[in-house]
Amino acid sequence: MSENIGNIIGVNSNLLRVRFEKPVIQNEVAYACSGGLKLKAEVIRVRGNTAELQVFEDTVGLKVGDPVEFTGDLLAVELGPGLLSQVFDGLQNPLPALAEECGFFLQRGTYLHALPRDAKWAYTPKVKIGDTVAAGDTLGTVPEGIFEHRIMVPFGLRGKWTVEAATPAGEYTVEKVVAVLKDDKGYTVDAKMMQIWPVKMPIKCYTERLRPTESMATKLRTIDTFFPVAKGGTYCIPGPFGAGKTVLQQITSRNAEVDVVIVAACGERAGEVVETLREFPELTDPRTGKSLMERTLIICNTSSMPVAAREASVYTGVTLAEYYRQMGLDVLLLADSTSRWAQALREMSGRLEEIPGEEAFPAYLESVIASFYERGGVVRLNDGTLGSVTIGGTVSPAGGNFEEPVTQATLKVVGAFHGLSRSRSDARRYPAIDPLDSWSKYPSVVDEADVAIARKVLRGGNEVNQMMKVVGEEGTSIEDFVFYLKSEYIDATYLQQNAFNETDAANSVDRQKYVFSKLLKIMQTKMTFADKNQARSFFQRLTQTCKDWNSSEFGSDEFKKIEEQMDKMLAEVSDYAE
Repeated sequence: MSENIGNIIGVNSNLLRVRFEKPVIQNEVAYACSGGLKLKAEVIRVRGNTAELQVFEDTVGLKVGDPVEFTGDLLAVELGPGLLSQVFDGLQNPLPALAEECGFFLQRGTYLHALPRDAKWAYTPKVKIGDTVAAGDTLGTVPEGIFEHRIMVPFGLRGKWTVEAATPAGEYTVEKVVAVLKDDKGYTVDAKMMQIWPVKMPIKCYTERLRPTESMATKLRTIDTFFPVAKGGTYCIPGPFGAGKTVLQQITSRNAEVDVVIVAACGERAGEVVETLREFPELTDPRTGKSLMERTLIICNTSSMPVAAREASVYTGVTLAEYYRQMGLDVLLLADSTSRWAQALREMSGRLEEIPGEEAFPAYLESVIASFYERGGVVRLNDGTLGSVTIGGTVSPAGGNFEEPVTQATLKVVGAFHGLSRSRSDARRYPAIDPLDSWSKYPSVVDEADVAIARKVLRGGNEVNQMMKVVGEEGTSIEDFVFYLKSEYIDATYLQQNAFNETDAANSVDRQKYVFSKLLKIMQTKMTFADKNQARSFFQRLTQTCKDWNSSEFGSDEFKKIEEQMDKMLAEVSDYAE
């Protein structure tokens, strides 16, 4: 039992006010005790001898006078082999094991180890006695799925350390001491196969932080070509409810060219999370041919779970992402939805009686969101290898209003903005990323000058469309009408993808470059038509032919045959002009 005991002097939903005698620290973990239960909580503010705690469970039954045990430890996660393919809650409790312990209805005050203590791992040492190491260096490896999981020097150590003892190769549990390290002052540390790290402290065991430049291929044409994301970059997907944010994230997680995918469902609806949990084990990873779950980790904190745990789930996810980055891997972290995380911050801020900012969100909302996205990036590790964490967060603004505080605070710190449009979603134009409002600061897989031409056609076509709504089609010149049809052709054949067609759902970078060059040729071809009906008929036939082309395998005989057919169609309208 802890020696530092306080007593509850006030309860406001999941916020406790506790009087203490011995020192406590910010973000310290404590347990509120009531009727044999110990409910996990975190210190979020200290004033004199009074601390305010947010409880990660339902506080029914807690009353004034109940004891609170302060642990002296920060809110932390377990790092080690056995994390991949797991489903955790926001506090890193393994949900399948929790279900076995409690049944269908999870019980308050039940906390389990994230890493199984009885599982043994085949350890291979990489250091010997007398070697000099630093925090983050590799002590040995164990196989975890398709990866060599690095067992590293504890991240909290400073300076150089000498290996005093090294465990030989063999099968050990995660609590096994694999090396004894000694510093120049004679202080020794036992390095175990697992380590514990506070979730709100970034892992900084690297030599250099680099600028994200290499594109992260998602195999979605709209993103890779027009609004790209770089490895180690950040992006957001704001959009109204039902516009396809969650589906877009799921498709990205399946096809993105990264090593590890971490899905943090922070406050998402339970039905959507259940769909993810059911689908991922059945999906085949295109890179390995095995289950996609073997390189996926899910943090599950649905909207029906305690509100305070939403904040923990976001930080748990990014800490696990940083851990795998330290192994030289490329990690994609998807947070869905950061709006509900911000709503949890607003709720706690209100209970703390802080001065509210815009729309009652806390005044420090921008800095909190910025500190989360800043944990992404590309780093050069101690051994010279590169690792990256790419962060993509969805935002659910009420009514699709992008001017609300969470969206605006996010836009200030991310490198790409994939704004979803209600009108495109209603028109079944998926993915519903608005090509006129969205933007990216990262380099495209296609030449930027060529992308600029396509963007110009899209903008010009939209202007003609708006004009036709006023003056009608009959008041539009044939040249403007053809320009409009070209923009609609880009939209229908390149920006839209059929997620239910195996070939069209995922396009390689090579295919995107080839198809876009053909698209560019069509955009720059001077076409002449007798009237608007002929122009409309031609583009309808060309669009359908191109959709068939999108469904054919790249480089196949069918692919080449359809391309020849498109060339003939294009030659016909070009010849007609002569």
